[in-house]
Amino acid sequence: MKRPHYANDEALKQFIKTALEEDIQDGDHSTLSTIPKDLVQKAQCIIKEDCIVAGVELAEIIFKTFDATMQMEVFIKDGENARKGDVAFVVTGKAQSILQTERLVLNCMQRMSGIATLTHEWDARLVGTKTKLLDTRKTTPNFRICEKWAVAIGGGTNHRYGLYDMIMLKDNHIDYNGSITNAVKMAKEYLEKHKKNLKIEVETRNLDEVKEALAADVDRIMLDNMDIATMREAVKLINKQCETEASGGITREVLREVASTGVDYISAGALTHSAKNIDISLKAIKKLILG
Repeated sequence: MKRPHYANDEALKQFIKTALEEDIQDGDHSTLSTIPKDLVQKAQCIIKEDCIVAGVELAEIIFKTFDATMQMEVFIKDGENARKGDVAFVVTGKAQSILQTERLVLNCMQRMSGIATLTHEWDARLVGTKTKLLDTRKTTPNFRICEKWAVAIGGGTNHRYGLYDMIMLKDNHIDYNGSITNAVKMAKEYLEKHKKNLKIEVETRNLDEVKEALAADVDRIMLDNMDIATMREAVKLINKQCETEASGGITREVLREVASTGVDYISAGALTHSAKNIDISLKAIKKLILG
């Protein structure tokens, strides 16, 4: 799949630089003290449990960012199924470079593959409906770029990336401000003043708030923690005048029932905050290559 816009070269370069600095500091002394500088070797990435693989493209970017001479032969691409024991790729390069990047590559792939696998499982429950599965901002600090990328690899749709690319007026904004009507009015004035073209979404908790948000003419109405009957009534009330999003208390078991209400989107923080890591390892191939 095409790399998402937020995972651009500049953003990834900054992420990788910070991550490697955190791990290496003034040197990987275990490697520097025992491995010859010019020794060239191979290592294979072994998938140790069934999953949807994610992070292969990122792995190659990490390797080449650290050492441009490193080469990867890919056998399983991002988004593809893997079985326990499959080899996702083989990397060839200086042994020192392989060892110094190993942990970062595995940390990213294990986490991303877990998220992609969970997203794929959830999204499969929406097959045959028009409802799209969204992630949220409930991500690990400084790791959002990888976690949202993994959601996309798993078949989900990314919600806003951060606070800057959409106006979302949630319960606290509305409670602090006084009303949905006033909050939306101020948001529109702000966008006009600052010449910004951003969609406005409003969180609603009951049908009265849905009516108020609808009258305020917003781009999307979030139906937060509503029971199925209320949600169905809200969707009917909105009648495609704007987009609809179900959120709050979403579990895998209720996805199909929520989608049956006719909502355009279902957002779930669980895709990123509750996914388990997949067991993946990078093992040396014991064949010496003279460099």
